[in-house]
Amino acid sequence: MAIANRNRVELWVDGRMARIDRLAAAIRSTEIVAGYTHTFYRYPARFSPLFAREAIRRFSRPGDVVLDPFMGGGTSLVEAKAMGRRGIGFDVSSLAVFLTKTKTTLLSDADRRAVLRWGDRIVAGQLNLRTPALRDEEWIEGGYQRNISDRSTWPIRKTVELALGELHELANNAQRMLARCAILRTSQWALDCRKVLPSANEFRIQFLKFLNEMVVGSEQFKRACKAWNRGLISESLCLHQSAVTLDLTYAQFGKEPPTLVLTSPPYPGVHVVYHRWQVFGRRETPAAFWIAGTTDGAGASFYTFGDRHQAGLSNYFDTAFKAFKAVARVSDMKTTVVQMVAFSEPHWQLTRYLRIMNEAGFEEISDDGSLTGPCRTWRSVPNRKWYATRQGSSPSSAEVVLFHRLAR
Repeated sequence: MAIANRNRVELWVDGRMARIDRLAAAIRSTEIVAGYTHTFYRYPARFSPLFAREAIRRFSRPGDVVLDPFMGGGTSLVEAKAMGRRGIGFDVSSLAVFLTKTKTTLLSDADRRAVLRWGDRIVAGQLNLRTPALRDEEWIEGGYQRNISDRSTWPIRKTVELALGELHELANNAQRMLARCAILRTSQWALDCRKVLPSANEFRIQFLKFLNEMVVGSEQFKRACKAWNRGLISESLCLHQSAVTLDLTYAQFGKEPPTLVLTSPPYPGVHVVYHRWQVFGRRETPAAFWIAGTTDGAGASFYTFGDRHQAGLSNYFDTAFKAFKAVARVSDMKTTVVQMVAFSEPHWQLTRYLRIMNEAGFEEISDDGSLTGPCRTWRSVPNRKWYATRQGSSPSSAEVVLFHRLAR
């Protein structure tokens, strides 16, 4: 099956105009993540909205179901909703669920104005370090403020506590989610992978800047959603559940099979810190869960299918098989699986990964949906958010996009 003209775009390549595949161009794009609600939080190993948008455009139609079994920061579901599709996402991380729900929630103009007024008010008065802060002993005893309470970090921690203590002033949960996410985003900016922390005043200034940007992004996202289906808004479901058992929950919804499964699973053998921030680049803190008001699940291996140091990565591949077997159970012959993944040792891990996809019931296809042969699109990873970057170039500095459908 030849790729239709609408799937190609003209670009300048080496000084000459060339017509190349739009999806391939989106996969290889190095543009920074931007638009809609995508900048609400820097989730590790997130993929580009351009890639998600082109995959959704090519492999689904308005009203179709788009499933992401490892939704992470919610890029797939945001783009699905903005394009009139029905998004369903699963993740074992409660932080991922909070982020995706916040990103896909549509606020009224009144809600947005109320959040901006709230932000201006608390920055003008309530976020003064001389103001007593309400200390939540349950979160403290749970270790959620680990490594953010010493001499250099306490001003940021207290400012966050003061801001969280003002959330009750907002009228509804949608407003509180956006405001909480703005506190979370600013805290990540202030604490994660920084050698020098900002002052409390710099935090307050940045908080207002982020809050205003997020309100604009929220408005743009709502306009995009309303542009489809004569103003009818497609639903999004964000579920705190392992992909291994998603088929059981999916059946309860009574939904038709997904037309597109668009996802990025944990990367085998690659050190990605999904659940911690790195204070001064080395001291881990689970503070993101505290700020989001969600609980942490477990250690790093809980979020990555197993210990990356395990010989043969048997736990990883066993969990990946079970997850995609569950995906196969909710799919049909019209379902296309598009996934972006990287490998610490691709010379053997890619082969095994493809084998477990086959064992789960899938076969590799071309990016035009045909069985003429596999079409794997590789790309360099720009601004990746895992810590192998400090070792320079590595095999995991490249990601590959794979295309599958149920085996015939």
